[in-house]
Amino acid sequence: MALNVEVKARVLELSSLETALRTKTGSAPAILHQEDTFFTVCKGRLKLRCDPSGRGEVIYYLREDGPGPVVSRYFRTPLENASKAKDELMQMFGLKSVVRKRRKLFLIGRTRVHLDEVEGLGEFMELEVVLGDDEPLDAGVREAEGLMARLQVQPSQLIDRAYIDLLAERSR
Repeated sequence: MALNVEVKARVLELSSLETALRTKTGSAPAILHQEDTFFTVCKGRLKLRCDPSGRGEVIYYLREDGPGPVVSRYFRTPLENASKAKDELMQMFGLKSVVRKRRKLFLIGRTRVHLDEVEGLGEFMELEVVLGDDEPLDAGVREAEGLMARLQVQPSQLIDRAYIDLLAERSR
């Protein structure tokens, strides 16, 4: 399984953070529109991520809930026909929930920085430090913590759950 170290945080001023990231990277972000359909599984999370073109990927991941940085172990499989796969996965596992977001993606070295506008939830930032196969986890944690400090992400902003969990909590 691939590994990364993740941080998720609430953001009060997404535009200010975007300006800071444009300055740090010297480039504009990639704009992504994503729909993540989650399926019911016994362990971890299984989702199908689709984009407006109809392409997508199946992502299975294991990640402990916590305010971060946290380790995520995952598999990703690209798909050309995501709608067909969605129907099949729904029949096999059952639908759990759907998360829709507009994502701005910046790359800082090996770290993916996502600025997310999540439908029904608000604005967030995610950091994903991609780790090499034999790399110690603490190297990714240190890198994530350093980037959090440079972006002035405060501990009070950290989120300890996935968007799907926050949406479920909100609908109760």
